[in-house]
Amino acid sequence: MSADWEDHFKEKLMSPEESLKPIRRGSRVFIGSGCGEPQILMDALIGMAPTLADTEIMHFLSVGDAPYTKRRFESSFRHNAFFVGPKTRDAIRQGDADYTPLFLSEMGRLFQTGRIHVDTALISVSPPDEYGYVSLGVSVDVTKTAAECADYVVAEVNPKMPRTLGDSFLHIRQIDAFVQSNYPIPEFLNENPGEVAKRIGKNIAALVEDGSTIQVGYGSIPNSVVPFLKDKKDLGVHTETFTDSLIDLIEAGAVTCRRKNLHPDKIVASFCMGTQRLYKFVDKNPLFEFHPAHYVNDPFVIAGNDRMISINAALSVDLTGQVCSDSIGYLFYSGIGGQVDFVRGSARSKGGKSIIAMSSTVENGKRSRIVANLEEGSGVVLTRGDVHYIVTEFGAAYLHGKSIRERVMALINIAHPSFRLALLEAAKMRGYVYRDQELPLGELYPEKYETYFTDQHGRQIFFRPVKFTDEKKIQDLVYSLPEQDVYRRFFQGLKAFPRKMAKPMVNVDYEDRMTIVGVIGEEGPETREEIIAIGQYVREESSNMANAALTVHHDYQHCGIGTFLLWYQILVARENGIRGFVAEVLKENDAILKVSKKCGYPFKATWAYGGVYNLTMLFDRKE
Repeated sequence: MSADWEDHFKEKLMSPEESLKPIRRGSRVFIGSGCGEPQILMDALIGMAPTLADTEIMHFLSVGDAPYTKRRFESSFRHNAFFVGPKTRDAIRQGDADYTPLFLSEMGRLFQTGRIHVDTALISVSPPDEYGYVSLGVSVDVTKTAAECADYVVAEVNPKMPRTLGDSFLHIRQIDAFVQSNYPIPEFLNENPGEVAKRIGKNIAALVEDGSTIQVGYGSIPNSVVPFLKDKKDLGVHTETFTDSLIDLIEAGAVTCRRKNLHPDKIVASFCMGTQRLYKFVDKNPLFEFHPAHYVNDPFVIAGNDRMISINAALSVDLTGQVCSDSIGYLFYSGIGGQVDFVRGSARSKGGKSIIAMSSTVENGKRSRIVANLEEGSGVVLTRGDVHYIVTEFGAAYLHGKSIRERVMALINIAHPSFRLALLEAAKMRGYVYRDQELPLGELYPEKYETYFTDQHGRQIFFRPVKFTDEKKIQDLVYSLPEQDVYRRFFQGLKAFPRKMAKPMVNVDYEDRMTIVGVIGEEGPETREEIIAIGQYVREESSNMANAALTVHHDYQHCGIGTFLLWYQILVARENGIRGFVAEVLKENDAILKVSKKCGYPFKATWAYGGVYNLTMLFDRKE
């Protein structure tokens, strides 16, 4: 540091009490966010309480004890939270503090325009460098903007504050007073994910493609995805906040940022919260660029990266797709934060996906997070038009562009089985679904039967058990078949294939009644899932044999798909204790005979009636 800057810095260096003397009654005081909260200045401010009155304490995110919310200080301080933390929740609930709902991307603009005036900003920074610049370290977010707009700025200089790079610096000329500190930077730990969170994380990871840029929101549920991303390639990161788990992805080689369109080779963030391991890792690390939230959270900036994937949490979602993230009824629980910013930014991104993750139940399984209607007082943070993916431990539901009926069925499909029937009955009462809509006979979808097959043309087909949301896709397949294929499958020419014919194909128990479908594509912003093959069987209890049938889209015939599907049906049937298959087959259906021979199980065909023969295949031995 040059002598000029050193002298200037020394002139501004003072005790905490002296630095806070300019704060007057009725002032608005902004305090640095999250783990960047200035601890000595906070203590000194509380010590000034007897001399202050009606001082508004503004915070974006507080992870400290927030003593200014205590009722004994009510004449001195009034807290205004832009995001409700665990230490301020009770005060807000009791009316002893305020909550201002804001998009994080817009918060800085309110400071810049003076709509929210900042009299004093109390911040925590690294020591100045040789040019007189300090870094805001782990908390750039709205802290930098508040400091730039404040009439008076006091900085707690802490040599333990990481020197983060990017648009994270203030010059000492922009700061009016300094106090010295040597406190450890506060640590923040996410809860270790339990089994439910791990299942959610696995379901989310299935939606993340190589080369995607990810944003992982605040909380243990969104962060549960990180361990399942370690095998991904060339992930990028553009996020408002991150924790220690990001280091694991970097060290695993999953995060390289090479394929980012915006800030390639850089992790872009606004703040971080974690352990000393994280703070040491980001210190002077050129891989990271910290920027103010009005830039990082700008939906147009977010959309600048292709394949942008936002992963955030919610408290509840109703059957029409309205997402509540900031309150439980009338109780303000968290805040809007950056959720809407990233949901809308990722939705605008080419190949982007916005994901809302949550456990299917709360209160030890007593209450469903997927509800017929939001609790009175609940805030709709994401509208029906905003929501794309909802993910629980039971799967993913893609809602965007779907009708209310389709949304209802997709959400019931990923709700906890204990609540599905009640949700369906509520949907019927509201006229959301067909009056005769039924749930599948089997409660739990057997994920173990999911598999992939590559046909003779190199096309990869995803085979899985049917879901009760597949009714329309099955109808689409049947309507796409040429007349001769329809006749071979149903023994008649069909002018229509109504729901009543599709229903038995999806109303399965996954043991005695099973349907396996082959699909291409996936339900997403730019693609849709299409069923191109169906294999069914229904067990006859008396004989322990199952009536079987299969159908393959005309464009996917004669390339090994039918053979694989029959073989896979046999595999599932045998696992469920079925002795063999029987089927009625038209004599001109030579294809089914060829497929049956390739499976290697003995079978015989006997004439039944005019042009139809019975095919019997036993599983107890192979040829």
